[in-house]
Formats: sequence, structure tokens, C-alpha cells
Amino acid sequence: MDVTPILDPLNDAQRAAVTSGNAPALVVAGAGSGKTRVLVHRIAWLCEVESVSPFSLLAVTFTNKAAAEMRARVESLLNHAVGGMWIGTFHGISHRLLRTHWQEAGLRENFQVLDSDDQLRLVKRIIQDLGLDDSKWPPKQVCGYINARKEEGLRSGRLQDQGDRTARQLIRAYVAYEQECERTGSVDFAELLLRSLELLQKNAEILAHYREKFRHILVDEFQDTNAIQYAWLKTFAGKENPVFAVGDDDQSIYGWRGARIENLQNFERDYKNTQVFRLEQNYRSTNTILSVANSLIDNNRGRMGKRLWTDGAAGEPVHLYAAFNEQDEARFVADRIKRWVEAGKTRRDDIAVLYRSNAQSRVFEEVFISQGIPYRVYGGLRFFERAEIRDALAYLRLAKNPDDDPSFERIVNVPPRGIGQRTMARVREVAVRSRITLWKAAENIQQSDLLAARAANALQQFLQLMRALEQDIQDLDLAAQIDHIIQASGLMRHHGREGNEKAESRVENLQELVVTARGFDLDNELYADMQPVDAFLVHAALEAGEGQGAQWDDCVQLMTLHAAKGLEFVLVFIVGLEEGLFPTGMSLEEPGRLEEERRLCYVGITRACQQLVFTYAESRRRYGTDSYYNSPSRFIGEMPPELVTEVRPRAMIATPVHHNLKTSLFAQDTGIRVGDSVMHAKFGKGVVLDCEGAGTSARVQVNFEQKGSKWLVLAYANLAKLA
Repeated sequence: MDVTPILDPLNDAQRAAVTSGNAPALVVAGAGSGKTRVLVHRIAWLCEVESVSPFSLLAVTFTNKAAAEMRARVESLLNHAVGGMWIGTFHGISHRLLRTHWQEAGLRENFQVLDSDDQLRLVKRIIQDLGLDDSKWPPKQVCGYINARKEEGLRSGRLQDQGDRTARQLIRAYVAYEQECERTGSVDFAELLLRSLELLQKNAEILAHYREKFRHILVDEFQDTNAIQYAWLKTFAGKENPVFAVGDDDQSIYGWRGARIENLQNFERDYKNTQVFRLEQNYRSTNTILSVANSLIDNNRGRMGKRLWTDGAAGEPVHLYAAFNEQDEARFVADRIKRWVEAGKTRRDDIAVLYRSNAQSRVFEEVFISQGIPYRVYGGLRFFERAEIRDALAYLRLAKNPDDDPSFERIVNVPPRGIGQRTMARVREVAVRSRITLWKAAENIQQSDLLAARAANALQQFLQLMRALEQDIQDLDLAAQIDHIIQASGLMRHHGREGNEKAESRVENLQELVVTARGFDLDNELYADMQPVDAFLVHAALEAGEGQGAQWDDCVQLMTLHAAKGLEFVLVFIVGLEEGLFPTGMSLEEPGRLEEERRLCYVGITRACQQLVFTYAESRRRYGTDSYYNSPSRFIGEMPPELVTEVRPRAMIATPVHHNLKTSLFAQDTGIRVGDSVMHAKFGKGVVLDCEGAGTSARVQVNFEQKGSKWLVLAYANLAKLA
């Protein structure tokens, strides 16, 4: 068999991973080293050379976009369709399992998937029903609590409050939430994973079937898996089926949302005889950029170990700009962008400005607008996340399933029809008291005297509208159903008569929804044996659940460092490199957080292909107050000084910033070092986090046990060094 098309495009390390034997494999893939190529070619190798059936492969990734790209590249390499192959996200594959085995999973056949917006709306109602003050019990935090418990595999019945009032109320909310989901036949994103894992764990026959079916399991972005996703993978694999995991411990930046870097670090312990492959050749960045990245990340402990390299050019030095303030910082970036574009070095859409906090974008936006630089804030609302699209799909869901409480609540007064909060409070009261759905409660309330005549009439007209919609769309195809709903519901008319630019955009979005439905691919294996409407609604919910942005026009891209993962640009600015901002002040006080901040900086650096620019501001307005004498981020001092060129020296310190940072671990003439325990007469005991300056100008940053972090001038602080 000719294996040339499979192996020729690969380097030696990639080839070794792709052709590895029938054993667990961990591919530690550095940034820009071709990890997706390895996954795709591994699948092709198994199918073409090892004669493995495509139907016995399970490939899992984190976004629908990544799954679609993987499928397309596999089909291109094999030169034929792979419709029977299970390639999808954790949530998408879990949903497919539950649709197939809905009875064994204890679900309704037509269960609905709640996206994050639906879930938040339901939790808000539960908080109200429980008589809790939502200012003290914020719905988003309650949602976070519920999702976190599910990701730990914990049902509400397994939780105990241990006498803690806060825990008691959160558990109450979780119990009520589970009851509501059970009553309305709804599952949220976390539930998809937990319910599918429970399905496999509690049904030996089903588990045996899928272990027999999936002889090879491949997983991308393994460092981003959380506890339940890893348990899900291990349950599928068992002891016989090898897992081929690709990940990078140096790009693990989602610990705040449950990702566990330990999953990657413990892989060899959990899977005996694991083969480890390191992909270190980078195909994206210059040698200078890679050397800076390597030097930075070397400061993290417990790494699996690798050094990125390239056989390409050395490239330009990294530039460092010390701005007077955030306005000066934004003006410098704008000027550099203009010069690059005017010199024909790159298009605007190949330029990114990366920052630690979303709030930093405002000043850049103001400056870009004033200077006529087109820009886009990456990560805005996706199509299926937009309010008018959610409204239209809620009408469709409710027409198909009157028991769908989140949809009922969303559209009962959209467009406005005289059904206010007081009316809905009555309906909810009846629903909770009688343990019935909002639809049933709305029907029952018609025969009571709980509502004024006007409110009762408005509610009756809404029910009649929904019954009519249900009848009218029965024999229509998917696109025609949606078109009829957005017209008959009044959504199109409602937005059309507003007559402004925003309303016009909403009308265009509703029209685009019909076009999207017309081109919907029902042949995807994830929607096997599903009706078109059900498949489309699941597709919309899964798409809305992803936080990825769409493609862009020729605009400079503004985004957080987290949002930049997986992307690349010719020119990259990493701005706001100041202690307390990046790394964040909180990361200095919590174990493990500083190393994750460093990995985040590493991710930002490795987005750059040709030129990398760092900036920081000596003063910056944050939270309504100005902070002066900001210290440059320690990350700057962890980079090779010979590879970093300062655009101009700092305004307030005569020596170059790298000199200051290299000597800042020790406050000259004082004997106090970073890490020392000290005592202050007023603030008490603390630990030295940072030092800068010398002589009478020397300052230290101390994190006091009782008073938090403070900068002190050593000449006046009278700090006592503790043993």
C-alpha cells in the first residue's frame, strides 16, 4: 500500500506519533507544531494502513468548528466521505448517546437542550420561587455552582451543607433546578456529560457495546479536559482500547473553568505503557519569538519539558514600549499599526492587540475610532447567541413542545402583548403549587379569578397563537417552518417597524436564520435518526454554547489572551504588562495561579509569526482611580534581554527596564529579598512579593496577612525581617 500521501508531509517526530503501535499515546504538541495534522494523519494511518474501520474510531475535540475541520481534512486525505465516523465535541457526542438511549438514561424522547441563556433564565425563576434575594444570590453564581458540581459528578442528593447556611441555600437551588429540568424534560450542557457518563456506568451492556465499537479513541486539546470529561474518556476506553491524546501542558490556561492540567501530567500513570511523543518544531514563529517563549515558560515548575525551535529565520527583536499612561499606550499601538499597513507588511486582519482584561479594550477602541483604524472586538455575540435568533428558536421549540418552560418564559411577551411580570408571577405560582408546567398553569389560570380580565385575555391570545403555529407548521419543511414562525409570531413585524439600524440588523438576522435552515446539513452523523427540526435546534444550542468568534474582514483584532488561543497573526501586541494587571494581583496570592498566568503569556507570545511588541504603562486608571509608578510585569524580566529592544527608555527610571527587573529580586542595601517574611508596626506580618529601586528610592511590595498587598518605601517603612 502506498503510504506516501499519509507520511510525506510529516516531520520525523510527527511521523513517529502517527505510526505508533496499538498502545496508549501522549503527544505533547508545542504551539504551532502541527497537532491537528498529527491527529488527522493518525486517523488516515489507522484506516488505510492498519485496516481499522472508520466506524470504530471516536475522535473528540472541544468546538464544532474544530470537529468540522478535522472531518474535512480526514475526508480530503482519504479521498472519500467518512460519514459513519464519530467526530465531534464532548457535548455533541454525549447528546448523540442520550438521543439513542433516552429511555435507559431516564429522559424523554424529545428532551430539550438548554443553552447557557436558557439555564440562567430558569435559575432566575427558581431563585424567585425559593424566596431568595437575587442581589445576595446572583443567578450567574448559582448557575456556576450547579455546573461545577455536575462537572465533579455530584448530584444534589449527594451534597451536604455541613451546617453552612450558604451551602444549604445553594443545595436547595440545585435540588429545585434538578426537579424543574426533570419536569420539563430539559438538560443543560453539564448535564449532557454527566448523564451520558452515568448512562455508561450504570448500563454494563451499553458500555460493553461502545467499548467493542470504539477500538481507538483520539482526543484533541487534552490539557483542557476537566474532571468529568476525563472520567468520560476513561470510561469509554476501559483497559483495552488505546487513547491517543494530543495536548500541551504549556498551553493549559482554563483552570478557572475547571480544566485540569493534572489530567495530562497523570496520563502516563493512568495508562500503562504509554508512548510519549514531543512535537517541538514550530511552523509559525521566528526563532527570536520562540526563544523568548522558551525562556519565559522555563520559569514554570513541573513541566513535561520541551523547547520550541524552527529552521526558519531568526527574525526581528521583540520590541518593548514603556508608555506614560494607557492613552499613550493605545496611541503608540495605533501608530505602529498604521506604519506596518502603509509599508505593505501585512493586512489589518493579520494584526492582533491582546490584553488580560476585557476592560482594557475601551481605550484602544477610542483611539482606533479617532484615527480611522477599522477594528473588531473578537468574541462578540455569535449568530445563534443573538436575542432575535433565540426568540425565533424559542417559538419553534415551544410549538413543538408546550412543556418547554424556558422557551415559554422567554417569548410569552415577545413581541410585547400585555403579559407583564405580575401575570407571569401568578402563572409561576400556580405551576409551582400544582407541580405542572407553565403552559398547563396558563391554561388552568383561565378558569380562575387570579387574573384581571385584560391580563387573562392577553394570556389566552398567546396560547391560541402557539396552538395555531403548532398546526400551521406540521407539514412544512424546516426552512418554511421557521419562515412561517418569524412572520406569524410578529417578530419580523416588531423589529421591522422600529426603523433604526439595529432593528434593520435584527431583521436581516431573522432572514439569515431561514437561509441557514435551508442549508442545514442533516446528513451529519451527530443527528442520525433525528427529525430535521430537532436536529436544527440541537445544532443551534451546541453552536451557541461555544465561545469562539466568527471570521472577520480586514480589521485589526482586539481580544483577550484567552480568546487568542489557537489563532495566529503576523504582528502581535501584548499590552498592559504590569504587575497586578498581568499577572493579576489575585494570581500572586493563590497557589498555581501565577504559573497559569505565565502560560497565558506564553500562549500570547506564540500567536506571533513575524513581529511581537510588548507594552506597559507607568500610570493607568483602573476602577476609577489612577495608579502611578506601575512596576513592569515580572514576565518581561524572564525574557532574554539580548532579544528585547526597548523602543525608548522608561520616563521615570533611567536604567533600562531589563536591568531593573534582573536586579529587582533584591532590594539593595537592605538585606530584604523577595519571599522574605517581614513585620510592619501598623500592617503586621507579611511576605515580600517584589522589590525595585535602590538606596533611599528602594520600594518593596508586601502582601500582609490582614491588610493585603501594599507598596512601601523602605527608607520609611521600618520593616523587620523575620527568621
